[in-house]
Amino acid sequence: MTSTTPLEGTVALVTGASSGIGEATAVALAERGAAVALIARRQDRLEQLAGRIDGDGARAVPIQADLTDAGQARDAVARTVSELGRLDILINNAGVMLLGPVQDAPLEEWERMLDVNLNGLLYCAHAALPHLIRAAEDGPRGVADMVNLSSVAGRVVRNGSGVYNLTKFGVGAFSESLRQELAGRHVRVSLIEPGATATELQSHNRPEIRDGIRQRFADIERLESEDIAEAIAFMVTRPRRAAVNELMIRPSEQAD
Repeated sequence: MTSTTPLEGTVALVTGASSGIGEATAVALAERGAAVALIARRQDRLEQLAGRIDGDGARAVPIQADLTDAGQARDAVARTVSELGRLDILINNAGVMLLGPVQDAPLEEWERMLDVNLNGLLYCAHAALPHLIRAAEDGPRGVADMVNLSSVAGRVVRNGSGVYNLTKFGVGAFSESLRQELAGRHVRVSLIEPGATATELQSHNRPEIRDGIRQRFADIERLESEDIAEAIAFMVTRPRRAAVNELMIRPSEQAD
C-alpha cells in the first residue's frame, strides 16, 4: 500500500507561498508529511497559512523575504535549515507576468520580471543546492528535488509576451542544464509549465492588458491552483529511480 505521507521527515521550501500556486503547493506538501518553509513578502498571509498548516497537524515556518535580493534569498534558505533541520525540496514558484507590446513598454516592468522570474529563482537555487545535495546523500528518501515553475510561455511565444517569454524560456534552459549536471547525484531538477490558471498573476498588469487577458480566456474554464499543486506533489513523490523532468499542464479547452 502506498503511504499517505510519502514526504514524512522531509523539509520543503516554497517561494511565492502567500497566494495561488505557492500557497496550494505548500498545503499539498504538508498534507504528504513535509515540514514547510513559506517564503514571500506578505508576512500577514504567510502567518495565516502557517497557522492553517499547523492546525492540520503539520509544521510550517513563515519567512518574509524579497528574493530579488541575493542576501535575503540566502538568509531564507539558511533560516529554513536552522529552524527545520534540513532541506529536501525547493519549489521555485515566485514569479510575475507583465504582458504588453515591446514598443513603449515601461522598462520597470521588464526589470521586475527579470528580477523575480530569473534572479530570484537563481539566488534560491544557488543557496539551496548544497543542502539538496546533502539531503540526497543522507536523507530519508535518498533523493532531493528542485521544481522550477515556468509556463506555457516557456514553450510558446506570443505577440505581446516577449519579455515574459524570455524569462520563462530562460527558466527552462537553466533547469535542463542543471538537471544534466545533477543527474548522477539524485537531485532531481524538474520543470512544470502551467497554462491559464486562476491566480493573482494577471492582476499585476495594467488595466488594458488585464482586459485583453480576460477576453482571451473568457470562454474556457481555467485551472485552479490546486491542479498545479497536485502535479508538483506527484513530481516530488516519485520513487528515487524516477524523475519527471518536465510537465506541461493546460486547461482542457486551451488550444495554445
